[in-house]
Amino acid sequence: MINNFIDSENFKNVDFVKKGFPKGEYDNCTFINCDFYNLDLSNINFIECEFKDCNLSLINLENTTLNEVNFSNCKMLGVNFSKCNNFLLTITFNDCQLNLASFFKLKLKKSKFTDCNLQEVEFSEADLSLSTFNNCDFSRAIFDNTNLEKANFKTSFNYSINPEINNLKKAKFSKEGLAGLLLKYQLIIE
Repeated sequence: MINNFIDSENFKNVDFVKKGFPKGEYDNCTFINCDFYNLDLSNINFIECEFKDCNLSLINLENTTLNEVNFSNCKMLGVNFSKCNNFLLTITFNDCQLNLASFFKLKLKKSKFTDCNLQEVEFSEADLSLSTFNNCDFSRAIFDNTNLEKANFKTSFNYSINPEINNLKKAKFSKEGLAGLLLKYQLIIE
């Protein structure tokens, strides 16, 4: 049961690791330069919230609602988003460090990732159709049975996506990125 309802509040330079983070519903709140490192944010609702310049690495998002939540310039290493409440899940990432995160089996249609490090991120069985990935680094990211229909990878790089086990129908890639779709075949492209 959610006891606290926090509406339209701004939190700046707060170290929630020391202070603690109250369970509740946060609606239209902004978090700037806050530290959430390794905190348990399970069973919390974030609706139309924005996180800027925050450290959210290793947070627990078990049954957490992220509805229209934007992350900008955040460090989010090792976050398991697949534990989130999937109902109305809508998240946007801009200039975030998401290395080692997991989006396993999530429905993230029309999501936007801009200038993000997505190294070693797990995207297996996720639905990323119609999503946009602008200037993102996908080094060693895992795509397995992922729906990437109509996704846009034109400015992204270092991805290795097997077209035989992922849905790439009408997905967009740059000519320079084609090697990432052919890696499985061990071709030499010059």
